[in-house]
Amino acid sequence: MVMLPTFALADRDQTEQWTMNLYVENDLFSETDQDYTSGLRIAWVSPDLSNYLDDPILPSWLRYVNERLTFFHETRDGLQRNVTFSIGQTIYTPKDLAQRTLIPDDRPYAGWLFTSVGYQTRKDDQLDTLEVRLGMIGPAAKGEKTQDFIHEVRGFEKFQGWDNQLHNEPGLIFLWEHKRKYKHLYNDNSRFGYDLIGHSGVALGNVRTYINAGGEFRLGWAIPEDFGTSAVRPGGDNSTPSATWDPRLTTRKKWGGHLFISFDGRLIARDIFLDGNTFRDSHSVDKKSFVADAAVGFSFIYGGAKVSYAQIFRSREFSLQKDAHSYGSLAFSYTFR
Repeated sequence: MVMLPTFALADRDQTEQWTMNLYVENDLFSETDQDYTSGLRIAWVSPDLSNYLDDPILPSWLRYVNERLTFFHETRDGLQRNVTFSIGQTIYTPKDLAQRTLIPDDRPYAGWLFTSVGYQTRKDDQLDTLEVRLGMIGPAAKGEKTQDFIHEVRGFEKFQGWDNQLHNEPGLIFLWEHKRKYKHLYNDNSRFGYDLIGHSGVALGNVRTYINAGGEFRLGWAIPEDFGTSAVRPGGDNSTPSATWDPRLTTRKKWGGHLFISFDGRLIARDIFLDGNTFRDSHSVDKKSFVADAAVGFSFIYGGAKVSYAQIFRSREFSLQKDAHSYGSLAFSYTFR
């Protein structure tokens, strides 16, 4: 049985709130500059919707699309519905920044510039996300220009091998992910507690095709009523509050902090950043079929803001990769009050 604290009676409702999420991932946090070297994404999560077909919060073009997708016509009582919109970019490089020619035993240079639309449905302690992510891979993704700009600003040496990056190719990912939360809050007089959030999903597309599963354990003070730590990856917009007693929505006792550890394992059939272009010959390496991420981090909430930092440790992604990889992930979320 879950015991909600006395401040559960709040005077604000998530049904009226927009949430903005900003994610910055970079291996400079680990003092390296290779493999998955940079990720940036900004996302907006809608207030709760009455449905996906005619709620005036949605733009008219999206309602038009939803009317033609029959699975959105089903209505069920008690569901919370949200739509997410995001844009982002990820960058991948080999280890040797000085070599201008192709490095056959290291991963290809690649950039990925994308936009996405996602649908979330929540009931009780479960969240389902259906997301489509569309963009461009190759020179059109502007990975070289972005990295050169950052290195110039920070006074770092630039990578010299971008002429060997993957060719231009439209990229597409369809993703479904399910999350379930098992939680415990101690009693009415304490905000200290913990919870466990499990997840599983599947992604299909020429960019990545995989199945994944994992979980996150959180321990701390006033743990928010959301679905855990967010990330640049598809299905990562988990930080929207889903109850009025969440610290971001209540006007009393509106701060909190917690530690977390998480794990995600993926069985991978396709990864364009290792397998190379789909329809043209390009640089590629022999990828690993199973890749795992482990993360440790902390989150802090004050008012409508949530700030999280995680250090992520990733297993080797391809056969000739000498070492596992680590990078930092910084997430900022703000629910407008």
